[in-house]
Amino acid sequence: MSEQFEPFYDVNRTYEDNYEQGPFGLFAEALKGESGAEEGAAAAESTQPAQPAESFLGVPVNLAFGIPAGPLLNSRYTTAAFRMGFDLATYKTVRSRAWGCNPFPNVLAVHPKSADGSLTPGSDELDEGVLADTNYELPISISNSFGVPSQDPDRWQPDMFRAIAAAGPGQLLVPSFQGSRVEGMSEADYIADHATTARLVKETGAKVMVMNTSCPNEGHNRLLCHNPQLVGRITEAVKNEIGDTPLMVKLAYFPDDSSLELMIRSTVERGTVQGFSTINTISAKLVDAAGRQALPGVGRDRSGVCGNAIRGAGLDMVRRLAALREKLDLDFAINGVGGVITPDDYRAYKSAGADSVMSATGAMWDAGLAREIKAA
Repeated sequence: MSEQFEPFYDVNRTYEDNYEQGPFGLFAEALKGESGAEEGAAAAESTQPAQPAESFLGVPVNLAFGIPAGPLLNSRYTTAAFRMGFDLATYKTVRSRAWGCNPFPNVLAVHPKSADGSLTPGSDELDEGVLADTNYELPISISNSFGVPSQDPDRWQPDMFRAIAAAGPGQLLVPSFQGSRVEGMSEADYIADHATTARLVKETGAKVMVMNTSCPNEGHNRLLCHNPQLVGRITEAVKNEIGDTPLMVKLAYFPDDSSLELMIRSTVERGTVQGFSTINTISAKLVDAAGRQALPGVGRDRSGVCGNAIRGAGLDMVRRLAALREKLDLDFAINGVGGVITPDDYRAYKSAGADSVMSATGAMWDAGLAREIKAA
């Protein structure tokens, strides 16, 4: 595998080692000394307009393309992303308290049966089992089995401040956050935890923020985004803390438009949400070549799958959100995520109605993706 396709998150190391030692590959090269900074800035400027040409939630950016919540663990990762030309860098989802990671391994290569490597929401394959191993191939699909780990706010707040400061002209740090479910917690406590975390993010100087309601590791059948009314109550509490700071909500795949419309009416219509980012992952049962559970440990028979396999589902959600935006005559931003591996995938999302586009898995394995899209 060439250096270009050496992932900046090393799947053969633990999450803790990646946090302390990463990023790797070309992202590591981008961080090397002042010369690396100068080279990164020069390369970025060569493919950027003189003035920001687009925007993300009202903030001017060179190109509304970047990396979503997940692989950018701290300010070293987000700074490297900026230097590699990703103008939107999402700081991995933070919480109001320290939160551990699922046991290693967290990432496996995923191989759906279909000829194009796609997974279809609702298909039998998701429950019967999808092959997962360590044979990483392009176009890449992987498991996402981390459990949304977070450092303590005493650590992530100053680091997020540094991450925001490292953004170049026409670039934007996008913090992601979520509330934490703790045993014995009431609904009111759960809502308050979201608001507290949003306030902690606001204190870093964040210009925008994304609230994650779609973590596949929180439980296959208990995703927050599948309860639009609760999301509405949470976003109301969050907006009371963050004021006019634009808020985007990260969604999983919705199988029907009625629930999606209810989500829009419960948030955008009430003025608490300014956009949606979609999709997160698709939950699937992962098995090895012998049909056994691929990821070790209790409760890990399923994992979120991301990368090439979910592009069709991501595009479908973006098209449906765009149609509902027009039908309801509402103004909200759509951030398209899922399976963006090539410049053509970026263009497909824009054609589907996305105002901005992000790539996690594709960018992990191809650090030059933003430059390729700009060059194209």
